[in-house]
Amino acid sequence: MEMKLAENIRRFRKERSLTQEQLSEVLGVTAGAVYKWEAKLSVPDLELIVQMADFFDTSVDVLLGYEIKDNRLDATVTRLREYRRKKDREGLSEAEKALKKYPHSFRIVYESAAICRAFGIESGDKDLLRRALELLEQARLLLPQNTDPEISEQTLYGKIAQTYLGLGETDKAIELWKANNAGGLYNHDIGHVLAMSERAEEAVPFLSESLAKIVSELCDLITGYMYVYLSRGDYASAEGILALGIGFFAGLRRENKPNLLDKVGSAFLAALAYVQFASGREDAARASLLKAKELAAFFDASPSYDETDVRFISRIEGASAHDDIGATAADAVENVVNESESEAFAVLWKEVKEKETDE
Repeated sequence: MEMKLAENIRRFRKERSLTQEQLSEVLGVTAGAVYKWEAKLSVPDLELIVQMADFFDTSVDVLLGYEIKDNRLDATVTRLREYRRKKDREGLSEAEKALKKYPHSFRIVYESAAICRAFGIESGDKDLLRRALELLEQARLLLPQNTDPEISEQTLYGKIAQTYLGLGETDKAIELWKANNAGGLYNHDIGHVLAMSERAEEAVPFLSESLAKIVSELCDLITGYMYVYLSRGDYASAEGILALGIGFFAGLRRENKPNLLDKVGSAFLAALAYVQFASGREDAARASLLKAKELAAFFDASPSYDETDVRFISRIEGASAHDDIGATAADAVENVVNESESEAFAVLWKEVKEKETDE
């Protein structure tokens, strides 16, 4: 709860074009007393507040300017998140108040743990990190209340591991991540911490699997963003996201050796050409189609689906690469052109396809 009495006395006084001295005469006090009220140096007694409210033709509540916080559970959770987002350390005391009011609420306990962990990691405050651990363990017991699909026992253990890491208990953090690493969720954390702990060779498999997962997800992300931007007619953004992927994949090539990303890159170049064509840049589209054709030919001449041909990735046990974009890279480019459903773009592709590369 916050009061704005000082501001309101000043506002109501000025609205009536009164000086501090004139208001003091009305109330039977000194001008200095009014000055102190408005400067927040003192507070008028209740009788004077009632007199002022009557004089200003308003209610006591309005004059006091009560701003009562919504302390219902949902509002409290939202407020705790906002404190954390704004890095406002007042959230720490608010979290403790909320815990007293809702000690058995998963959402309150979880958000309070998040605040303690965030500020604890940021400042290196071990007391806050230990408090976060306590709350995370409590949240785990309250997990049956959880309705957020992004939170599970697996992710809670991940938060606990991060907190142990902040406390300098590296081995405990690594073991927790490993024990809850379904789907490779914590490969990047494990690899990073192992490497930083001078256990580089042990880190490599985790880093490789993490990079492979990132590459796979990036393909889907870029394609998704492209369709979003095309639906909006935002060709510049569609071109930008495709260029990002094309450049990233090119950086993962080992010297001049083809890898499975060249096939995807060929399809992305064809998609880039369509975006350029749709935005009226036929020359740029022609150049991108030519690059797509050349990259597809480069891959199809010696196709490789071995993950170790991708730079920075070592052998991944049980790994295999599959896609649905076409039997060959040339097919992948052809499929992109067909999916565009643009006869004019198809004509342009036919011209580029039939033209000798060295012409």
